[in-house]
Amino acid sequence: MWLILGLCSALLLGTYDVCKKVSLQDNAVIPVLLVSIMVSSVLLCPLLVMSRLWPESLAGTLLYVPQVDWRAHLFILLKSVIVLGSWICSYFALKHLPITLASPISATRPAWTVLGALLIFGERLNGYQWAGVVIALVSFYLFSVAGRREGISFGHNKWFWFLIAGTLLGAVSGLYDKYLMREFDRMAVQVYYTFYQAAIMAVITWVLWWPVRGRSTPFRFRWSILLISVFLVAADFFYFYALSLPGSLISVLSTVRRLGVVVPFVYGAAVMHDRQVRLKLICLSGVLLGMFFLFLGSYEGL
Repeated sequence: MWLILGLCSALLLGTYDVCKKVSLQDNAVIPVLLVSIMVSSVLLCPLLVMSRLWPESLAGTLLYVPQVDWRAHLFILLKSVIVLGSWICSYFALKHLPITLASPISATRPAWTVLGALLIFGERLNGYQWAGVVIALVSFYLFSVAGRREGISFGHNKWFWFLIAGTLLGAVSGLYDKYLMREFDRMAVQVYYTFYQAAIMAVITWVLWWPVRGRSTPFRFRWSILLISVFLVAADFFYFYALSLPGSLISVLSTVRRLGVVVPFVYGAAVMHDRQVRLKLICLSGVLLGMFFLFLGSYEGL
């Protein structure tokens, strides 16, 4: 069951990436991110209100948001900071890099999650997991070759380093998620971390973007910005629900969620006519193969 939920989350995340790329084209990054997070908060707000004012209407359902103590709020706030840092870096990178480069590189996140588990928690990797990590890293290098052929030097392109930072922060978030799901209610985590993100992003927008808005890329509202929120809320709902189920594996779920990268890759190749598609397709195949080995390795450890 949790694996099916992970696949649903993957497809929604792939569509979410496409909506981000459409929204960011010739648009200001920070207000796009702010609006999308605000809309996510609006979508989740009725669940919190109903859970407080009419708890009997949602009690016992998948949508009930329980009250949590101050300790839980601190842990959820940390989750918000990590994810928001990842998003800010990734949004800027996605705006300036081809989607057929940015999305597959972000899809290597499970490999970094596994390495993090090795370095931080002292986990031992089996043969499949090592193979998955090595294949993902080789594919990562091949993407740098494809980038150079497009005139993008990864070593000197700041947006590439933004992408790396966003990917690594996303891996940290993945490691942190399993802990949160063991300690706290999944709906409380999803709802409150979205609200905290909205508050933090409002401050960032006011301090960093608003004073210089006349000298930077103007903000243009697009309906795709609303779709960012819709697909993200749905993807996170399936993901957190899957993580909360007994027997769910963060390493498997984080891998399965990356399969959604096929959606933005097809969009970039067919609609945006990105270059070096054949080479990137080989690289993408390597990423997916690496994720498959990580998947096998996780099951071998059961």
